[in-house]
Amino acid sequence: MRTVVIAGGTRGIGGALADRLRQDGDRVIALGSADADLTSVRQTIDLTTRLPPRIDTLVLAAGRFDQRRVVTGEGFEQTFAIGVLARYLLPSLLRPALEASPAPMVLNLCGTGGIKARHLHWDDLQLTRGYRMFTATMQAARANDLLGAGFPDRYPGIRYVLYNPLLVDSGMHRYLRQPGRTLVGAAARLFGQSPATAAEPLAALIHNPPAAPLTALRRGTPVPLTGPNFDPATAARLYTELETLTAALR
Repeated sequence: MRTVVIAGGTRGIGGALADRLRQDGDRVIALGSADADLTSVRQTIDLTTRLPPRIDTLVLAAGRFDQRRVVTGEGFEQTFAIGVLARYLLPSLLRPALEASPAPMVLNLCGTGGIKARHLHWDDLQLTRGYRMFTATMQAARANDLLGAGFPDRYPGIRYVLYNPLLVDSGMHRYLRQPGRTLVGAAARLFGQSPATAAEPLAALIHNPPAAPLTALRRGTPVPLTGPNFDPATAARLYTELETLTAALR
């Protein structure tokens, strides 16, 4: 029996994946806001101490968005905190539990491919100047590609999969103001996959993990691990920045 931890596993794609894996007999720990506020470094750290000593797959699916710039109690911009810092911290803190598995994997539901992820604002990673929800979301997407690019050298033996399901009717439109909420919600219903449909290839990846240390997929289609999105030096720079930002809270 596999033990799968899903951050963001109580709704949307993460919730559908949790349901699908339970049907297969896997042990699933679906984490939501009732378990911890993943925008908080301290709560994220505390959460990891309460998880099992062996984890076969860690799924990173939690996200939060706002058209306004929201700052957490620890001083981090909210989208950056949950979409980048938490996805950096969880694999690091859960490394011993992952290494206790014979075939550990991290599955990051990120933004590789799809909408072009633009660049990181190195001088203002938390967008104190000119915040836009789209900018924050796309910066998090780019950062997660880099987290994947830098992972194999830091965590040898743990496979890492970046997966972009593209348009899914997962309820993200609820974060928008009108009329955008209605328009985006209608488009997602008409053209997007249901969460249950999007969860099927993710369950297949968990049941049959790729052999490569790093894999990037866009709705099942391989994405080349080349170019600036996967540059090793840029990935190393991001890891250093995140280590510095979280050091005082760890």
